[in-house]
Amino acid sequence: MALVHPQLAAFAAVIEEGSFDAAARRLSVTPSAVSQRVKALEDRLGQVLVVRQAPCRPTPAGERLLRRVRPMQTLEAEALAEFLPGDETTAATRTISIAVNDDSLETWFLGAIAQLHEQHGYVFDIRVDDQDHTLDLVRDGTVLGAVTSTSKAIQGCNVYALGTMRYRAIASPAFAARYFANGMDAASLARAPMIVFNRKDELQWRFVRRITRSQLTPPIHYIPTASGFVTAASLGLGWCLAPEYLIDAVKQSRRIIVVEPARWLDVPLYWQQAAIRSSTLQQISDTLRESAASALRI
Repeated sequence: MALVHPQLAAFAAVIEEGSFDAAARRLSVTPSAVSQRVKALEDRLGQVLVVRQAPCRPTPAGERLLRRVRPMQTLEAEALAEFLPGDETTAATRTISIAVNDDSLETWFLGAIAQLHEQHGYVFDIRVDDQDHTLDLVRDGTVLGAVTSTSKAIQGCNVYALGTMRYRAIASPAFAARYFANGMDAASLARAPMIVFNRKDELQWRFVRRITRSQLTPPIHYIPTASGFVTAASLGLGWCLAPEYLIDAVKQSRRIIVVEPARWLDVPLYWQQAAIRSSTLQQISDTLRESAASALRI
C-alpha cells in the first residue's frame, strides 16, 4: 500500500536507484511502467525532471521536486506504520538517506545508526562527502539530513549542534625528525609531503595557513580514507591532520606522534535535517546528538 502518488514514487526511485530498470525492480513493476509514470509526471508539471543517462540524475526542476518528495515519503512511512503496524511491506519504505563526512563515519556515526536500526528498524542510505559539502546533498534533495560544518540553517531545514571534532597534526617519528626537527614552519611545510583526503579536503590547507599565512605547494598524497590517514602517516608517507579520537590508540604504539601538541584545528559539526514534524527525524536527531556527545568536544 502507498499513500504517495505512484508517479512521485517512480520519480524518486529512479533518482535513488540510478536507472529505470533498477527502479522497476524496487517497485515490482516493469521498466516501461516506471518510464510512463515519470513521463506523465513531467507532462503534468511541464518540466523535465530526470536526466536520462547512466546514472540517472535530477534536473534542477527535479531537485526542487525531490526536496518535497523526500519528507513526504518519510511521513508516508510513519502513517503506514501507525495505521498498519502488522504490515511488513511498510518496512521497505523506511529507508533514510543521510549525508555524513568520512571522519564522523569512521568514529561515532556508525554506532548511532546501528542503535536506530535496532530500536526502530530503519534502513539507511549513507552518502559520504566532505563536511563542507554534505549540505549540497540536502539542497538537491538527495538526502533528508546531513552532518555538516555549516551552522546556518538552509531554507527548509532545522539545525542542531553536535560538538567539535578536534584535529591534530601527526606523522611517524622518523618523518617528524626528518622534516620537523625544528617544528612546523613555512620552510619545513613546503618540503614535507602532505596527505590529503581528496581535492575537496581543506583541513590541511587551513592548518598550514594558520601557521604560515603563506601559499605553499608541498608534495601531496591523495588518500581518500579517514582511518587510512593514520596508517599512511605511521608508514612515513607524509604528515596529515586526523581526529584525535582516531589517533589516541595508535599514539600508544609509538607508530605516530603529534607533531605540534600546542596546535590543533577545531571543526564544529552540526546536524541539518528537513524541517517537518516527523517522529522519524526527531528520533534520528536525538540519537545522533547523544552519540556525537560521547566522541566530540562540547
